[in-house]
Amino acid sequence: QLQASGGGLVQAGGSLRLSCAASGRTFSSNSMGWFRQAPGKDREFVAAIAWTGGPTYYADSVKGRFTISRDDAKNTAYLQMNSLKPEDTAVYYCAAKDWRYSAARNYYTDAYDYWGQGTLVTVSS
Repeated sequence: QLQASGGGLVQAGGSLRLSCAASGRTFSSNSMGWFRQAPGKDREFVAAIAWTGGPTYYADSVKGRFTISRDDAKNTAYLQMNSLKPEDTAVYYCAAKDWRYSAARNYYTDAYDYWGQGTLVTVSS
């Protein structure tokens, strides 16, 4: 029900825009998040957004470089990634958070109950 796309190979300093398209139901009442998982590492929080134009949350490692947004009319969330670094290389996953959890749970994978399949981002040095 969530389809992530937009990954690819980019040089350090470059940009990519990831999209997360929802189908089958609307997620307008759910916070949306992006997580990533590098080889051999745990899945980690990247960014979350409460609602269109609402509060946003970022991991310290991407703050100032990544921007999360959403368009509920299109049932799509986005992650604009600028100034990419080799350490940003990972599979990126979008997810919809269980509405019952507070914003304090935005950073934890177990607060999200719908996940996309992931899209690979590779940043070369």
